[in-house]
Amino acid sequence: MFVNKMPRYEILSQDAMDTLDRGWKRIVSELGIEFMKPEAVELFKAHGQRVEGDKVFFDPEFILEQVAKAPSEFDMQARNPENNVHIGGDHMVFSSVYGPPFASRHGVRREATLDDYQNFARLAQSYKVIDSVGGVVAEPNDAPLDSRHLDMLYSTFTLTDKIFQGNVVSGVNARDTLNMADIVFGSRESIEKTPVSIALVNCNSPLRWDDRMLDAQFEYSAANQPVILTPFLLMGAMSPVSIPAALVQQIAESLAGIALSQLINPGCPVVFGSFLSNIDMQSGSPQFGTPESAIGLLCTGQIARHFKLPFRTGGGLNSSQSVDAQAAYESLMTMLPTFLAGTNFVMHSAGWLEGGLVASYEKYIVDVQILEQLQHEFTPLEIDEESLAFGAHEEVGAGGHFLGAMHTMERFRTCFYRPFLSSSDNFERWTRMGAKDTATRAGEIADKTIEEYEAPPMDESIREALAEYVTRRRAELGD
Repeated sequence: MFVNKMPRYEILSQDAMDTLDRGWKRIVSELGIEFMKPEAVELFKAHGQRVEGDKVFFDPEFILEQVAKAPSEFDMQARNPENNVHIGGDHMVFSSVYGPPFASRHGVRREATLDDYQNFARLAQSYKVIDSVGGVVAEPNDAPLDSRHLDMLYSTFTLTDKIFQGNVVSGVNARDTLNMADIVFGSRESIEKTPVSIALVNCNSPLRWDDRMLDAQFEYSAANQPVILTPFLLMGAMSPVSIPAALVQQIAESLAGIALSQLINPGCPVVFGSFLSNIDMQSGSPQFGTPESAIGLLCTGQIARHFKLPFRTGGGLNSSQSVDAQAAYESLMTMLPTFLAGTNFVMHSAGWLEGGLVASYEKYIVDVQILEQLQHEFTPLEIDEESLAFGAHEEVGAGGHFLGAMHTMERFRTCFYRPFLSSSDNFERWTRMGAKDTATRAGEIADKTIEEYEAPPMDESIREALAEYVTRRRAELGD
């Protein structure tokens, strides 16, 4: 996994941070937050918070006391220990796109299938810069609704040996996730000691946590599995149009969710989540890769560090309908500040297209290329006497060239990052090779990667136990 040692890019002054602090405290104490699960409301009430129906009015100091119980950093174990990750501090974990109902391959957009999900798992396993296949990388619409989470989990466990995201559609699905993880990692004790899954729990912004999300949160937090408490904010729709207002709402919603996890299981790992962008005020459509979302992203990193919490934000977000220049520049508009902020957990790192409606094979490869380049760019420069290459100057002299110099010959294979997707051929050679654009080359690379994929080894008894569990649970669910 990547460790980002570069300086953080922070844009909030202390006065600005103090103003945001006053803002979120007013929201939680004067407006309150709705929790649509009675057990959550009762838990807050039992700890002295004022309750009116489903709404909880918080003492801000109570929230801060709970948030302080959450670890600022934690480890996660993968099926292959070489793929274990650390979340927090300077560490960055990259996960695939999450949630698209559609898939796109070779320019054809269609409903996603289980085969697509499995192919994206193969791609995630194949690239070192991707730390997790993620959760619902592509919704398998050809699998039964009630049991498709079992198919996805089985595919994740057998096709990858990296960390994964737990299913959050319901408490039932969360329990299935934990039970299957018990099989893979040996016991509930093992996964509670060192977490194996991380779950996205979204707020129904503004100011409401829904019952299904809360059901999953209760299951995962009780089992000591980290949850990413994420307000879903599109400025102009789910929050006011000003960035400071959105940030204040984000803090209020996320910290309230984090406080709940700490009441469920004090000290359990959590992640301060952010999904912050804006709508097009002309059409009402969501926009991604905008300057406003980048500013919000940079602020989020600074805010999370203020509360000593690991955080999630950013990714390869874009609004484009195809793998074109817009898809690339909007994704970079989000991914660059993701690195500048030092984001700890990055969802949607690869494959996001069309505002998150589409998981694209070609875009996945483009995003892997962007990730590789940014990781190279954000590796601190080492400067020592050898790197000054004084001897190369002595060898070449004035007016010469360094192509054949010993210093160059000893280092030419590794001195520069070599992109695997980009083309630097001259026009004539590029034309002879088929005049393929980036999307075409990316599609060919995706095909080749999937064709050459090799499944990581798995104990056959574990595979059989997983298959038996899936078969039994599918029958119990009526599918």
